[in-house]
Amino acid sequence: MDVHHIKPNHVTLENLSEIIAEQKDLALSQEAAAVIDHCREYVDNTMKERTAPVYGINTGFGSLCDVKINESELEKLQKNLVMSHACGTGEEVPQEIVKLMLLLKAKGLSYGKSGVQKITVERLITFYNEDCIPVVYQLGSLGASGDLAPLAHLSLPLLGLGEVNLKGERMEASEALNILGLEPIALKSKEGLALLNGTQFMSSFGTWSVLKAKKLSYLADLIGSISLEAFDGRPEAFDELLHLIRPHNGQIETAKNIREFLEGSELMARHKEHVQDPYSFRCMPQVHGASKDAIGYAAKVMETEINSVTDNPTVFDDEDKILSGGNFHGQPLALAMDFLAIALAELGNISERRTYQLIHGRRGLNPFLVAEPGLNSGFMIPQYTAASIVSQNKQLATPASVDSIESSNGQEDHVSMGANAATKLYQVVNNLERILAIELMNASQALHFRNGKSSEFIESFVTTFREEVPFVEEDRILHNDIEAAITFIQSLDIDSELIFK
Repeated sequence: MDVHHIKPNHVTLENLSEIIAEQKDLALSQEAAAVIDHCREYVDNTMKERTAPVYGINTGFGSLCDVKINESELEKLQKNLVMSHACGTGEEVPQEIVKLMLLLKAKGLSYGKSGVQKITVERLITFYNEDCIPVVYQLGSLGASGDLAPLAHLSLPLLGLGEVNLKGERMEASEALNILGLEPIALKSKEGLALLNGTQFMSSFGTWSVLKAKKLSYLADLIGSISLEAFDGRPEAFDELLHLIRPHNGQIETAKNIREFLEGSELMARHKEHVQDPYSFRCMPQVHGASKDAIGYAAKVMETEINSVTDNPTVFDDEDKILSGGNFHGQPLALAMDFLAIALAELGNISERRTYQLIHGRRGLNPFLVAEPGLNSGFMIPQYTAASIVSQNKQLATPASVDSIESSNGQEDHVSMGANAATKLYQVVNNLERILAIELMNASQALHFRNGKSSEFIESFVTTFREEVPFVEEDRILHNDIEAAITFIQSLDIDSELIFK
């Protein structure tokens, strides 16, 4: 099996996507192992020489930062920290996100600025490779002192505590360690704080969402193009000349995608009776394009974050400094994820409007896209479903980052609420996928009523879709079709050059 070596260097989102898609194992590079060992040695030597309090190493935490801890109790301090902070609740974090948290936490610690033992990082990697996925909960992080509660749950199994899903089977972490032939780790000074401080809960949700958003953005262009064909739409709105005089990158890219999807279409080349199309068709470059640009911004933020050190305090062994700062604060992520949620909600909003236009019985299409409307309701109610999901997305797009509630007796007096932004965004992404699946059902059904051929690309795509979701001759249970359409979208393997261009 191909192995990705974690190094203290830059990893792109495309690299990360390949690691996930190709199910690569992880390993710690020699370079990372060396800087981790050197940093740990520096912390041990420094604490032998210093009597002054150093936050998180020989002090309490948060507002207890002025309480000095005896040297004999430093290891207990770290274990207590992990146990006491494991206060998550609510729904479990999806295992694919938790696995990404393991990867990103190991990546953040690989820079040798956190003072952890090498075995601690290696254990995170072992969990990743063995599909030993800690049970983590969605609620509990303020996204400011790092993702304390969820990262505590991520870290408990290192100590033989908490629960895991080992290759899909839920069990006590102690049992999983026995199966894997591993001993619990005894944390040294600073390690508990290094594990709990950091933004890996937020950045894992955010990175996953960006990667999926890139795919859905491309599919929104494609499915919108099928709807345009089915609605007997006009091509002029996608002419390159229009977009070069308003040169937003996303707008230009969307128009180009649509032109390429429709290239060679007999239907598009036909004479049109109508002069213009509704905005949901005509303004796809402007609306989809704006969302693309927002995705690009969020991608830049996430890529910066996954290549950062976000725990506290941070150890600069070469400079002989241990600095306490605020790199754990999730504000950059919170703002980006709120922006992304708004942008993706808009992709869903305009998609549903195209679905709505297709079922009106206009431009030669049957009402509700079915023979014998009246006896058959056809595609009347899938539009209701899409509208319901769109409405929920609008609610979920309300920014979390505008809120802040102080904690830890006022020591942590401004928080990002980025964790709430992250979990909301995850719902918006999954909802967008459902909305686009419903549009694809409608567009493919409507295209059937057109006498003529679309482009070779679209005809091939719709034919493949029809293998999973057949044409609706008369009423049937459309829930099954919606679920099949969602599965179809999820299964599409789109060339990374189209996603990351």
